[in-house]
Amino acid sequence: MQGSSAIVLDHVTKRFSSPAGDVYTAVEDVQLAVSQGRFVAVVGPSGCGKSTLLNLAAGLLSPSEGSIAVHGEPLVGLNEKAAYLFQQDALLPWKTVLDNVALGLLLRRWRRRPARDLARHWLDRIGLGPFADHFPRQLSGGMRKRVAIAQSWILDPEILLMDEPFSALDVHTRQIMENELLALWGESRQTVLFVTHNLDEAIGLADEVVLLSSGPRSRVVGTYPVDLPRPRDVMEVRTEPHFVELYRTIWADLREEVMRSHASASA
Repeated sequence: MQGSSAIVLDHVTKRFSSPAGDVYTAVEDVQLAVSQGRFVAVVGPSGCGKSTLLNLAAGLLSPSEGSIAVHGEPLVGLNEKAAYLFQQDALLPWKTVLDNVALGLLLRRWRRRPARDLARHWLDRIGLGPFADHFPRQLSGGMRKRVAIAQSWILDPEILLMDEPFSALDVHTRQIMENELLALWGESRQTVLFVTHNLDEAIGLADEVVLLSSGPRSRVVGTYPVDLPRPRDVMEVRTEPHFVELYRTIWADLREEVMRSHASASA
């Protein structure tokens, strides 16, 4: 099962216990293999454990049952081969844009000058060179997200874990950021595991869409190859007949899980 897989979740279950002794099973018996260099998007109803799955792959959580491997090696502790891009950016408000981008390199004991030089290169690459000395509060939401992406990409991670990174952006900025992400990924082809509520976004970005069932005890109930040609423009690809066909196929299954989740919440 592992082969050329960058991430393998093998029969993974994750349970959480409350102070009162109650046990909640977020995901159960999940089997998922993410091939090296692939862009895989995970979708499912709210509360189905998508972020839990990402946190397991990051090593922020340990499985209650099953095992996780990264490039064929058991994952113990934090996944040091991965960078994690959260829904809310983790920029430090008291540091400039330049220092925020350079921070990861400095934590890896790079000398200050080469770290800042590489950070300037990345800011130029994402079109924010003139804003190097600004603070995060002085940037728009889309600009802050660009900084967060540069902050992750500068570390040259083998794996990118992304938890709804564009959900807070307006639709036009979101589409621009999606295209910028694809342009960066197209150059490096790191392995990406991307969580989103947005099925349009999942199909527009990914090589494969993975569908989780409604929770609790969420599991993988479908995997769908996305054979749309690359490079893609996410603003144009949505009008292609095959995109619509893929959307209808996946939505038919996703809608069933959404309705099941709604019925469970209303019971």
